[in-house]
Parts: sequence; C-alpha cells; structure tokens
Amino acid sequence: MGRAPLTVGTLFQSAWLFWAIAAVIGLGTGPAVAKAACPVQYEQLTAALKASVKASGGPGNGGFDTHEWAAVVARDGSVCAVAFSGPTPDAQWPGSRLIAAEKANTANGMSVKQMAISTANLYAGVQPGNPLFGLELTNPVNIVAAYRGDPAAFGTKNDPLVGQPIGGIVVFGGGLALYDANGIVGGLGVSGDSSCADHNIAWRLRGALGLDKVPAGVNPKSKDAIIYDIGPNGKSASGWGHPKCAGSEADVAAELGAGVGGSMRQ
Repeated sequence: MGRAPLTVGTLFQSAWLFWAIAAVIGLGTGPAVAKAACPVQYEQLTAALKASVKASGGPGNGGFDTHEWAAVVARDGSVCAVAFSGPTPDAQWPGSRLIAAEKANTANGMSVKQMAISTANLYAGVQPGNPLFGLELTNPVNIVAAYRGDPAAFGTKNDPLVGQPIGGIVVFGGGLALYDANGIVGGLGVSGDSSCADHNIAWRLRGALGLDKVPAGVNPKSKDAIIYDIGPNGKSASGWGHPKCAGSEADVAAELGAGVGGSMRQ
C-alpha cells in the first residue's frame, strides 16, 4: 500500500495527538517556572486592564464594552501573567482566557526588536490565496498547558498557565508586542469583546504599562496599528488589513492612534 499524502490536516492531527499523549503520560506538567523575565507584574496588569475596559470603570472601546481577559508572555513565549477585569472569572467569556494567551504568544512570536506585527496585521495575509495562508497551523496550542490546573485559580497570580508555553496563532485583533526602551520584552493579548475593540483595549493597556516603545511596523505611520483597508472585493490594499467590526471601534482607534482607515472621523 502507498503512503498517505502529508497534508496540513494530518499535521494538525499529529500535533494534537502528541499533546494528548503528553497529557496522559504527564509530559510538561512539572513545576511552572518562567525562564525569561516577565515585563509586568500581575497587580500592574490587573489595574491597567480594569482602567482600560468600560465595564470595570474605564472608557468605551466601540464594541460590546464587556469585561476582558488579558495575558502576557515573556520573550521566551512562557505565559507570565493572566488577569480579568470583572468581579469573577465568569464575568467575561470563559473561552477568552486561552484566546488572550494565544494572542500574546502570536504578537511576541511574530515580532522582533526592529519591527512589530500585531495580530490584527495578520488577518489579510492568512486568507486563502494570500502569502501567509496556513499560518494558524504552524504553532499548535500546548494542550497540556491549556487545560492543566485548578479552574479556581484562573486569572489569579497563580494561574496554571503561568510559566508554561501556550503556543497558538491568532489572526485577528487583540494581540500586541511589548517594547521597553531596550527592545522587545514579550507580548500582550486581550479578549472578551469584538476583535476590533480588543485591539483598542490592548493599545490602551500597552500604553498604560509603558511598554509601547514600538520602533516600526507594517504601517510606516502607525506601526502595528490595525489597518482598515479591506475593500468590497475582500482584498486588503496594504496586504495587512483587518475587517471593520459592527460598532464604532474604528472611530475609537482613530482617536487613540491605534488604527488606520475605516473611521468616519478620518
């Protein structure tokens, strides 16, 4: 019998199977110790997140204005802080905890010292027929890390994700690389609203943390800002575009300097 052809689907299934077996035999379930320095403290992240989300007393971001999850990865890709803005873990979408961590991983993993790429910048490139098609399958989620630990600790200083590499690639708004005066130090991801609002919240949050010293990006003027330039034909003029969402997210982005195009105010 001939050997079955290797496809993206079989690669994904193989990666999933690896992590499933790892979960059974206990691979990767040792003590969680981050190898790289975390660019923020848990308390800083929590306070800045609450101040950036309308539901917890902050400004509106143009979307649903719901509570949010936020996650930070160190430069080595290990999760080092996870927080939420609401009074309890289920006050924001439960599924957004992992999405936030994967957004942070994506922005960190796709950015370097001299140039940042946000998760919003990846949307157009991964569409069928475009140069980054299939990118989402290149770094599978670490299932062992994703589903380990006590759910009662989710979003606390002792969140089970802390110290673990999460993996995953997300290709819509809400993930930004973090830069101090010396260069890139990790990634930030937020989730729990529309993808466009998540980008605005991440932009506010990064600024509040003082980790917005971005040197350059795919847009010369606004660096790793979200780019609203997808036309009626579904094509992005720049190749780095993101669809508009249903609310006033593009207007808020224009006010923040977090977005290019798409706003009635531009």
